[in-house]
Amino acid sequence: MKFAIVGAGAIGAFVGAMLAKSGQDVTLIARGAHLRAMQEHGVRVRGEIGNFDARVSATDDPTKAGIADVVVLTLKAHSLTAMAPHLAALIGPETSVVSMQNGIPWWYFYRHGGEWEGRQLESVDPGGEIAKNIDPPRVIGCVVYPSASISEPGIIEHIEGTRFAIGEPDGSKSERCRKIADAFIKAGLRCPIRTNIRHDMWVKLMGNVAYNPISALTRATLIEIVQCAETRQLAASIMAEAESVAQRLGIEMGVSIEQRLEGAEKVGHHKTSMLQDLESGRPMELEAIVGAVVELGDRMRLPLPCTKAIYACVKLLAEARTKTE
Repeated sequence: MKFAIVGAGAIGAFVGAMLAKSGQDVTLIARGAHLRAMQEHGVRVRGEIGNFDARVSATDDPTKAGIADVVVLTLKAHSLTAMAPHLAALIGPETSVVSMQNGIPWWYFYRHGGEWEGRQLESVDPGGEIAKNIDPPRVIGCVVYPSASISEPGIIEHIEGTRFAIGEPDGSKSERCRKIADAFIKAGLRCPIRTNIRHDMWVKLMGNVAYNPISALTRATLIEIVQCAETRQLAASIMAEAESVAQRLGIEMGVSIEQRLEGAEKVGHHKTSMLQDLESGRPMELEAIVGAVVELGDRMRLPLPCTKAIYACVKLLAEARTKTE
């Protein structure tokens, strides 16, 4: 299969390297020093998965990659609006698009059913620009569990995990999902096909919606957040508010808030992705992770006082930083 990995940062380059090592045809689309290093040396993976180098094609121009069987979107949610119009060169009649964004994705209500069918969230797809450029029937949802970072341009530090859960928006176990899962499994990755990928998204989001913004404001790690009584309670309150939104959408978590807090404590001194972005001067994934929950809560007329308060504070932080750049 021919894969195009769009936004090949830490996770994208890791996936691309694993697929390429197993014999798949992979093109990475990236930019800057990281792109130049991958063009010169390939992707160099280090860490828990083992140390190896993978030679791959890499470019900053999607038109040079050609039509792919599978386009894998590993760029941050807020970057997708600008990138979406440039994806046409990668997409042929049979191309599937695997969406690996955190939070609530732009396609969430496609084939959702019920009163929410076809709804658009301005927080994640302003003006519907992404949906205009990526035909929703192409989309396969994906929840990313591994942790990785770019230790140097072209060098990926794999910290933990190999699981990428995928699923059709309508819950079917399609042939295209099977082929993608087979390719991932052959590459040494775990790739279960889920019949309710939205449930998996919410289970992950439950932690992200609380820990990410708290960490951005306090610079605290997960264990520090949950071991402080006040921020532990704040995290629990935000999770409870997010769960009330999920329940209105027919999602039953099956994981208690206390279990989520205990799990975060076991992870230890881990910096959330939002804190890492803040410290690195990169835009934070605020809207997809927190703004979407706030927007849904407003539409449902649910009071989300803690979520709204912390969203407002992190939004001000992001705007203030932008003004100083």
